Amino acid sequence: MPAVQILHLGAQVMTHRVDTNALAERVLKGDRRAVARAISLVENRDPVAEELTRRLFPHTGRAQRVGITGPPGVGKSSLISSLISVVRSKGKTVGVISVDPSSPFTRGALLGDRIRLTDHFLDPDVFIRSMGSRGHLGGLSETTLEASLVLDAAGNDVIFLESVGVGQSEIEVVRVSDTVVLVLMPGSGDSIQALKAGVMEIPDIVAVNKKDHPQADQTIDEIYGMFCLRGERGGWTPPVVGTQALTGEGVEELWEQIEGHVAWARECGEFSKRRARQLEHEVFALALQRMGERMRREARSNPDLAGILQSVAQRETDPLSAVRQVLTRVFSVEDDEV
Repeated sequence: MPAVQILHLGAQVMTHRVDTNALAERVLKGDRRAVARAISLVENRDPVAEELTRRLFPHTGRAQRVGITGPPGVGKSSLISSLISVVRSKGKTVGVISVDPSSPFTRGALLGDRIRLTDHFLDPDVFIRSMGSRGHLGGLSETTLEASLVLDAAGNDVIFLESVGVGQSEIEVVRVSDTVVLVLMPGSGDSIQALKAGVMEIPDIVAVNKKDHPQADQTIDEIYGMFCLRGERGGWTPPVVGTQALTGEGVEELWEQIEGHVAWARECGEFSKRRARQLEHEVFALALQRMGERMRREARSNPDLAGILQSVAQRETDPLSAVRQVLTRVFSVEDDEV
């Protein structure tokens, strides 16, 4: 038998032999190898991941999730490294999920963010995991929330979620984070760019990194001005903190602002509301994914659906009418509910 087939069969056997009870127990005890294995199962959409998530989910909700986003090259990874040092000095355990861009052609990714976190590799209370975005838009992998739930169940006090850094469309980090930190740097272009809808709409805190830059103070003042023009939203105006990740300058203040945001959110009830919205979004996203998979399967075997798609391809039926037909004829939805 060819080696590839042997490896493939071996992988299947290994998958079927996963004892979810034992693996879940090891994750809950903070076993690093079990945590790594669990995240791999979740990331690869392994069939046992659903049962594993079901067992871990009741033990989640304690960790503080901090999303770090911003354009490429502003020092997100270096800033996370400095934040880890601050958090560890307070005796808290840390998990990190760094999402790197995947190739649109091979879907492979250079998981390079770990390079800037080498100072923490030997710390048993810091768990670092890189993930590829695998073409998922919005700056994160589609399994980021599930992976963070594994780290939460494993007992990490703080989880940093670093997004790809793709620009103004990178807003999904708000759907997995309790606090979103937008990292910018001075001298990187016209400040009007920062006003554009998208990424400037989501931060709870802004960190202007590389504060030793000659234009740092000007950049901080401009961002303050933007938020003053925008006004408060829900009672919170994002503070702007100058940092220098490589030396640690300003990082302690940044962490204090993160803690302050969480305290404010808990006091006014926004914390629980945000988490409820995040889980609602995850349920809807997974349901839509399952429905999409089912429809693709149906397209190969259901003559009604195949006929509707063929009719669209021949421009006999428009896409919106086709959707109505799919829902009513294939999925038996009442016409007045479409």
